Amino acid sequence: MATLKELSEYTGFSITTISRVLNNDPTMNVSDATRSKILQAAGELHYKKPNIKTRANKENNMCFAVAEMLSPAEQLQDPYYLYLKNHAAQRMQDTGCIMVQTVFSDSKYSILGAEKINGVLAIGIFSQIQIEMLQHLHKNIVFLDSSPDELRFDSIVLNYRLGVEQAVDALIAAGHTQIGFLGPNSKLDQLKRPAPEVRRQYFIDYMKQQGIFNPDLLLEAKMTAAEAHETVINHLKSGKQMPTAIITANEEAAFGAMRAFREFGIKVPKDISIISFNDTPLSELTEPPLTSISTHVEAMGQTAVDLLIRRAKEPEKVIPIKIVVPSSLVERESVSKIK
Repeated sequence: MATLKELSEYTGFSITTISRVLNNDPTMNVSDATRSKILQAAGELHYKKPNIKTRANKENNMCFAVAEMLSPAEQLQDPYYLYLKNHAAQRMQDTGCIMVQTVFSDSKYSILGAEKINGVLAIGIFSQIQIEMLQHLHKNIVFLDSSPDELRFDSIVLNYRLGVEQAVDALIAAGHTQIGFLGPNSKLDQLKRPAPEVRRQYFIDYMKQQGIFNPDLLLEAKMTAAEAHETVINHLKSGKQMPTAIITANEEAAFGAMRAFREFGIKVPKDISIISFNDTPLSELTEPPLTSISTHVEAMGQTAVDLLIRRAKEPEKVIPIKIVVPSSLVERESVSKIK
């Protein structure tokens, strides 16, 4: 019987895409050809969906609740957290665990579909009050993509500073010195408090170290395609200096910027190069495909579940673990050298 990994290698699609197609995810928008290829491959390789409850009873009989920062509608606007959750869900399925959903209402969390859980996977950032409410569900909490209190909770986070430096270094190596950044000036910190956006700040610091920082090339926009599109359009209409390359805070901002460039006849990467953060499968589907900073969402989701299981099995080990995942530069076709 084939595994999801083997199906991924056989078809060329990501494990997340295959899993969502096989589970009839209503939010998954793929072509009929893609869906047909995945289903045909599943039949040819004799893939069968694991019986989650049976495996859980045989292996460890664990059940974990998931709490999410974003609503389903918000996740469709920025699917990064959706990919994190899907990889975590796949890991739970592969290890014989059960995932149940939480709902936040009336200043408290409740669990859907389970009476007893072995821990909580908290995806995103949460306020201090929300964290206290999560502790009412279970003391075993692992935070995925945030670390609100590393003295109390296990957490998995990305090394954003490294990612920014990798992006800047790649553009400098291609001959670019007029490098811009597209993203918000501020964002919520690890406890949902307003704070400077870390990628933007790391960009400023590193560009100053390189002696090529130009504040006029900072384009401020929320991390949505619509906001990024509007910001780039306004910048182009103003006649202000344009960078020869730009780093975006996430893929959605890159998509919005690329649409604005197309509307003005600016070609990527001939006229401007782009590097985005996150590197979900969407990066490969743009025209041209996006050079990206990979946040390794699969490894982050899997590691978070492994920490949950470990803590549930060994609750006496009270020293929290914080894992900082290094980013990687994935080169595609949206960057070209300065001629």
